[in-house]
Amino acid sequence: MLKQLSATLLFALAAAGSADAQETIKLQAPPAPSATVPSNVKDVGALDPTDVATLKPGTILFTDYRDKASTNPESGLISYNDWVKTRPAEAAALAPFPGYAEPDYSQTLNGVTKQRHETLKVYVAEGRFVVNKAPGAIDVSRYATLDFVSKMDGAIRHKALNPADVTPTKDPAAAFAKRPDRAWCDAPSTVCLESRYDLEGKLPLGVRLANKLELGSTKKVAEFVSFQSELRVLQPGEAAGLNALTKIDTPVAGGLEQTIFWVNQILRFGNFLAVVQPLPNDPGKSVVTTYMALAVKADVLDRKQEYVRVPVLKNLLPVQVLMGNSSFNTGNSISAGLPTYSRNRISAFAEALAKN
Repeated sequence: MLKQLSATLLFALAAAGSADAQETIKLQAPPAPSATVPSNVKDVGALDPTDVATLKPGTILFTDYRDKASTNPESGLISYNDWVKTRPAEAAALAPFPGYAEPDYSQTLNGVTKQRHETLKVYVAEGRFVVNKAPGAIDVSRYATLDFVSKMDGAIRHKALNPADVTPTKDPAAAFAKRPDRAWCDAPSTVCLESRYDLEGKLPLGVRLANKLELGSTKKVAEFVSFQSELRVLQPGEAAGLNALTKIDTPVAGGLEQTIFWVNQILRFGNFLAVVQPLPNDPGKSVVTTYMALAVKADVLDRKQEYVRVPVLKNLLPVQVLMGNSSFNTGNSISAGLPTYSRNRISAFAEALAKN
């Protein structure tokens, strides 16, 4: 079911761009704002710890491993297993839990149950900025709240979730997403969240068209993405070793993490991590390194031949939409594509730390 939802939703993203398709269902898409990123975000090839010596407050260094000159539409994505092997410190910090592996689960179709292995591809973005405050003046616990996360992106709505109601706990089919060491949201200084994002621009129109084209199917795609996550302050013991990840040789003063452990479509998991450290040679300031990891189901990206056979879709691949390379990307949130979404979320967090 998850595979069909993912494929149909991405089919919708493409079909939304066709004037003939819009005429078919007699709907008109609302005007779509163009995707924008903050002007203070500076793209770099990689984050270098020596850059903090000249990094000024208000500027954000950003990298997402994409080769801007590449003709490979999947530039910036890495297979989950290669990620674990080639960037082990990053994968250890950003995977949903220690020892996380690509999901294996049972799937029943037409009364036949089969074992399925799901491969993943990961998008990782990193940001770094300086805050004109000493680490002791930054209380990361004030950002581990429902109120704060609700202000980070006005297009995403959040509400508190009872830890007993998280999907991996309640649904046996989602057992592969359960933590082996503890239950989700069962940790100190943790807020459990359920979130909803309504697709923007032309995308809802595309979903309606896709549902009409799925003749004979009782499964319909919603016009939103929903996900569950835990937002928490890292305990001192957990945060202490993260300077091996940031490669900045000062003690970690604090860490904040939001782990998305369940998503209804397209993605399998996500993680936002912020690490606060004293600025080398100036302990009156802080350097903050942020990470965003989003794992995409590989089968969503491997549907080129199906799209080529459909005239209105042949020039639009799912990966183009996800990586922000499509004319149908819109707004500043998830519909803008993962790179724009990541830049904006890191920028919003940097602004909050600078003000508060």
